[in-house]
Amino acid sequence: MKIISNLLINSLLFIACNNKDQTMITNFVAEKVTKTATITVNENIETVFPLFGAFEERKWAKGWNPTLIYPSTETIEEGTTFKTPGHGHDENEFLWRVSKYKADSFLIQYLVSSENRYWTITVKCAPMAPGQTSATITYSFIGLNELGNKLNKHAIENMYKHNLTDWQEEINTYLGSRK
Repeated sequence: MKIISNLLINSLLFIACNNKDQTMITNFVAEKVTKTATITVNENIETVFPLFGAFEERKWAKGWNPTLIYPSTETIEEGTTFKTPGHGHDENEFLWRVSKYKADSFLIQYLVSSENRYWTITVKCAPMAPGQTSATITYSFIGLNELGNKLNKHAIENMYKHNLTDWQEEINTYLGSRK
């Protein structure tokens, strides 16, 4: 009897796995939320742009301490991968990967993921007046489940509560303290 049951179960699984017309039915609809802000940093672009790299960010972002996964040294390049603790009990950690890095055009983009969502953070710097740089930062979140959609709405509201002027102040304070 046990052999017949196992054969029947295995046969049903085989048929179900090979049924290419079978689709998963779900009511979940992924939502995308995006927001952009531009900040002004009081230093030249060659000094400012590296501060948006994962490891240089430690200099100005209180509590920021990524754990390197790849490569073996703290180098920013496409493919650099690291992790950080998540926020609260809904997400334990975030996995980060540098998805674009164009130092010659002062562009960096991160792809960040958790079990509930993923997002990109794109930073594009441009020179302004002598000794000033603009940094345009875009966060674009996509939920992988209902909790992810909810977390994304909350995250983008919190992140842009002050339109990233908190970043501007932190970076300018750090740069001012070096003089």
